Amino acid sequence: MTLQRIDDGARMSDVVIHHQTLYYTSVAADAALDEDITAQTVSALAAIAAMLARCNTDKRRLLDATIFLPNAADFAAMNAVWDNWVEAGSAPVRCTVQAGLMNPRYKIEIKIIAAL
Repeated sequence: MTLQRIDDGARMSDVVIHHQTLYYTSVAADAALDEDITAQTVSALAAIAAMLARCNTDKRRLLDATIFLPNAADFAAMNAVWDNWVEAGSAPVRCTVQAGLMNPRYKIEIKIIAAL
């Protein structure tokens, strides 16, 4: 069994790949941390797309997404961005939970699983 860690550090890896399955968590880029939920969602999804491309896969191969929002009032605005980003016929299993995030500037965190 091959286990690959990408950009691994002492605390965590950016990506783990096991059995042709990719695991990744995304937040908004630092430049977007003072922006609203729409901009942070765009940023987090762009980071996901970039990492998927780096690993030779894409958003059509998403299997699962868990979205964490500290503010439930942001749900509709986040969904508007998500719905525009996800490709019809390729939507993953998804859940959204309200949760406090460790950095108070984060308005969203997205954990995904994708097939390679």
